[in-house]
Amino acid sequence: MYKNTIHRRQFPAEFKWGVATSSFQIEGAHQADGKGKSIWDTFCEDPKNIADQSNGDIACDHYHLWPQDVDMIASLGVNAYRFSMSWPRVQPDGEGEWNEAGFKFYENLMTALKSRGVELHLTLNHWDLPQALQDKGGWANRAICEKFVRFATEVARRFSHLVDSICTHNEPWVVAILGHEHGIFAPGIKSRAVAMMATHYLLLSHGMALKAMREMGIQTPLGIVLNLSPIYPASTDPADVAKAHLDDGLNLRWYMDPLIRGFYPEDVIAHLGSDMPEVQAGDMAMIHQKLDFIGVNYYTRNFSSTGNPWDVKSTGNEVTDMGWEVYPQGLTELLCRLHKDYELPDVMITENGAAFKDVLMDGVVDDASRVKYFHDHIAATQDAMAQGVPVIGYFAWSLMDNFEWASGYEKRFGLVYVDYTTQKRTLKNSALWYQKFLGGN
Repeated sequence: MYKNTIHRRQFPAEFKWGVATSSFQIEGAHQADGKGKSIWDTFCEDPKNIADQSNGDIACDHYHLWPQDVDMIASLGVNAYRFSMSWPRVQPDGEGEWNEAGFKFYENLMTALKSRGVELHLTLNHWDLPQALQDKGGWANRAICEKFVRFATEVARRFSHLVDSICTHNEPWVVAILGHEHGIFAPGIKSRAVAMMATHYLLLSHGMALKAMREMGIQTPLGIVLNLSPIYPASTDPADVAKAHLDDGLNLRWYMDPLIRGFYPEDVIAHLGSDMPEVQAGDMAMIHQKLDFIGVNYYTRNFSSTGNPWDVKSTGNEVTDMGWEVYPQGLTELLCRLHKDYELPDVMITENGAAFKDVLMDGVVDDASRVKYFHDHIAATQDAMAQGVPVIGYFAWSLMDNFEWASGYEKRFGLVYVDYTTQKRTLKNSALWYQKFLGGN
C-alpha cells in the first residue's frame, strides 16, 4: 500500500469528501416505471458507437440495488455524494407530465443518504437528454432552454430542502464537441456550427435556470461543472504555441469567460467565423449569473500541435487505461491559473480519477496505481489551497465501475469493482485506502 504523506486533518473540518456517479452510467432499468428514452439509449442501438457493443440497459442496476449502494457509500466514510438525475426518468418526453415513480426513486435515495449524514450534490444534466427533445433539435434548438428551466425549477421545488448543491450541466464541452462536432458521443452529430450553437444554448439554459431558481427563493448553492485541463504546446514552434492558446480558448476560456466575465473570448469568435453561434441581445447577461460554486473535473493535461490538436506526447509518466498521462501537478497548475485569471466562487473538484486494468483475484483488487493517483491528486489539491484557491471539496470518480460511454464496460474507473454478471460489488484497495484516509488514517 502506498505510504501516506497527506492526512484528512490537514484539510478544513468542513471540507467535502465524496464520491461521484451519473445516472445513465449506473442506474440501468432503462424502461422501468415509466422512464422515457434518452439520447444515450438511442446512441447505443448502433453497435458501431460503443467499443464493446454494450448499452446502459442494466449497467450497475443501481435503480434496484440502491439500498445496498447507500450502505456502501456510507461505509467509505465520505460526507458527500455527487450524482445526477435522469431527466427522461422523471419527465419521459422532456416536457409535459412528470413521472412520479421516477421522482420517488430519487426521493428514497436522497432520504436514505441524508439519514447517514451524507451531503447530496445533484447534477441536473449529465448528458442523458430525453430523446423526444433531441427529435426537436436537442441542444441546438433554442426552445430547449425553457424546457430545461422547467425541469430545473421542478426538481428544485421538490428537493432543494434535501440537496446541498445543484449543478445545471456536467461538462458542456463534452456534450457539444464530442456529441455534436466529433459525433463520438450521443447524439452523434458531426457539425462544428451545430456544436457551437449547442455550447451557447447549454450556457444560456444554465443562466436561465439559475435565475429562475433564485426567483423561486431557492437558497441551495447553485453552479455548473466544467472539464478543464492545462494545455501545453507540443513543441516550442511558434505555430504550436499559437495552437495551444487557441485550444485553451476553445476548451477553457469559451466557458469560463462568459460564466465569470459575461462575454466570449474575441480570439475564439474570430477563429469560428461563420460557425459562431447566434447570440441574441441579453444572452450574455443571462449567462453571467452569480455562481455559488464551480465544479472542476480534472483527469490529465493535454498537448496541442498544428499536426494533431490533441497530440499525445511521450513524457515518461505513467498512462492510464484510457491512454491519459498521470500528471497530478497539472491540477495544481490549473487551479492556480483559474484563481489568477478569474474572480472565482467556491471550487469543488467534482471528478478526479483513473481507469486501470483491474483484476479481481481471491476477492481482492490490488489497484496500487489508483491509490497513488488519488493520493497525489489530493496532495495537488492541497498545494493549490495553500496558494489561495478556494477549494471546498473533492469527489473521487467514480464510486464504482460503470458504463463508460463510448468505451462501454471495457474501462474501469471505480473505487468499487463491479461484476456485471452477478452485480456483486467488491471494494478495491483504493476504496480501502480512501476509507482509511477519511477515517483519519
